[in-house]
Amino acid sequence: MNQTQPVLFVPHGAPTFALRPGAAGAALVAKAATLALPRAIVIVSAHWDTAVPTVGFAEKLETIHDFWGFPEALYAIRYPATGCPEASREVVAAIAAAGLPVASDATRGLDHGAWVPLRLMFPDAEVPVIPLSVQSRGGAGQAYRLGQALAPLAAQGFLIIGSGSITHNLGDYQAAWQNGGQTPAYVREFADWLAAQTTAGNLPALLDYRRQAPAGAQAHPSEEHLLPFHVALGAGGENARTTRFHAGIDDYVIAMDAYAFEQGEPQ
Repeated sequence: MNQTQPVLFVPHGAPTFALRPGAAGAALVAKAATLALPRAIVIVSAHWDTAVPTVGFAEKLETIHDFWGFPEALYAIRYPATGCPEASREVVAAIAAAGLPVASDATRGLDHGAWVPLRLMFPDAEVPVIPLSVQSRGGAGQAYRLGQALAPLAAQGFLIIGSGSITHNLGDYQAAWQNGGQTPAYVREFADWLAAQTTAGNLPALLDYRRQAPAGAQAHPSEEHLLPFHVALGAGGENARTTRFHAGIDDYVIAMDAYAFEQGEPQ
């Protein structure tokens, strides 16, 4: 019998996170060690953005190096993940049952938003992986509804992971790097606001973060890196216990916070 899994939101950081995982990487490794072995992993990466939710069906998943100008060691990394078409069909069915459009992709591999955290959490690649796209044009509300569609899968042994970044403004990264590495105040303010609203269960504020949060639009000039959080929030289900199991900032402006959403009473 498959054991119910929590739903996770994890950071994938800059691509160099794969080489220098630091405290955030240690937190992901520690969290993975507490999990029962999932039946399959559904990973929603900020770096696969499509018009409609799209589910990967590849049986062998290519390690996609979707970045440029980084150390050569990064391009040598391969994460030998396998897929599971049967499990992918269940993901498609769950999304369709919620009344959402859904498509499939027979060849999609894992971009760095997926393989970087998975390589830390499941280094032996022993669990089948199903990539699922985000829809940046749909905004937070659509991402949350997609998560709600996935929620029943957690009780069937699927580990649902949203992979993105609580703050993501690469223009501000350039400015911080040029100005001596000072982290802008809004980075911590936004991350702490998000944590407070999540703990309080303030869904309207979380869905309207661009207007209600401090520097919401500055924290995310485009939305794709936060939408995996909203997918995880929806998949966690109503009244989930929320744990921010890591909080920190890398590369001046990237909040590396990680969350778990779990149903039921604490063990």
